[in-house]
Amino acid sequence: MPLKVVHIIPTLDQGGAEKQLCLLSTHLDRSRFDVHVVVLTHSGPREAELRQQGIPVHLIGKRSKFDPWAYRRLKLKLAELQPDIVHTWLFAANAYGRTAALANRVPVIIAGERCVDPWKQWWQLAIDRQLLRRTSAVVTNTSAVVDFYAQRGLSTERFVVIPNAVEVPTGRRLTAADVCQRLQLPPRKNVVLAIGRLWPQKGYPDLIWAGELLRVACPDTWLVIIGDGPQRARLQHYRDQVRAEDAVRFVGQRTDAHELLSGASLLWNGSLYEGQSNTILEAMAWGIPVVATDIPGTRDLVVPEVTGCLYNPGDVATLTRSSVRLLEDPSLAGPMGTAARQRVQGEFSLQLMVQRHTELYQQLYHQAQPHGRSVSSS
Repeated sequence: MPLKVVHIIPTLDQGGAEKQLCLLSTHLDRSRFDVHVVVLTHSGPREAELRQQGIPVHLIGKRSKFDPWAYRRLKLKLAELQPDIVHTWLFAANAYGRTAALANRVPVIIAGERCVDPWKQWWQLAIDRQLLRRTSAVVTNTSAVVDFYAQRGLSTERFVVIPNAVEVPTGRRLTAADVCQRLQLPPRKNVVLAIGRLWPQKGYPDLIWAGELLRVACPDTWLVIIGDGPQRARLQHYRDQVRAEDAVRFVGQRTDAHELLSGASLLWNGSLYEGQSNTILEAMAWGIPVVATDIPGTRDLVVPEVTGCLYNPGDVATLTRSSVRLLEDPSLAGPMGTAARQRVQGEFSLQLMVQRHTELYQQLYHQAQPHGRSVSSS
């Protein structure tokens, strides 16, 4: 009989954690694992992806930061599902989910910490510290997250690093002309993309200013920003203030972002802090050089001068110079893209990520119940 695994996550929006949860849930061996997903707050576009693959999705409907009724519904849902393993993702789910799993005496409880979180206050870290004592393991995607919690006094002996994964695409890449046509932009030779939520963590003001500098050096280039978020109006106003309308375009959230990425000359990522960027991995999988901030997490992905370039946050001049060099020298950019794709295939494959989770689930379950049900190895 397969082990029942219940993943708990706040939403099913288009975030990185949500993407990794879907990749894992839909690729675990169904003969060995019966997978359910519980959504704490609200659903999103990824629900359809899960349901199409036969993964049941259960919505709790948490309405506020502290919602005892939502906790009660979650506890009842776990009592109904009777999981062997609960795997929670991100802070709200880690807090509510682990507490409800403990109340239901779930044999294996795994938390997921996906990002360096400098926003966490003392009380949030206190919750993490308290629940860690009764958590089987904490899965994260980078050693940078382990270091972050170690610096804040949490024991990291139960942390397990399993890097993010990406599916290597096999379809035809778009051209810059294709991208411009889809976005209804005047055609240009190069399209540089930046993809992500429009909020302070992502460092977009530096990218916008660099986009204007890049236009001066490489006039036949667009910087296209894909995504939406609370800072969109402010960032557009900043772009207009620095008179970069002819260099930088905002195109909002796009369901075809992955396809558009295939036609980019470069990917820019200006994050000030990060876990492990899915967008960087996707660009590398397409064979696109990445120019990104030199921060923990991103250093795990981008090998300087091999698969892309790194720059210190705020160093717009280096970001611009590195980009100009790559755009003007295909003999440099081409091998970088090839090396990036090879790195993804070797170290960040979907098969490897699923295998590592499978091994962890089996190990922790048998440690919790040495004489419990076995998991078929077929």
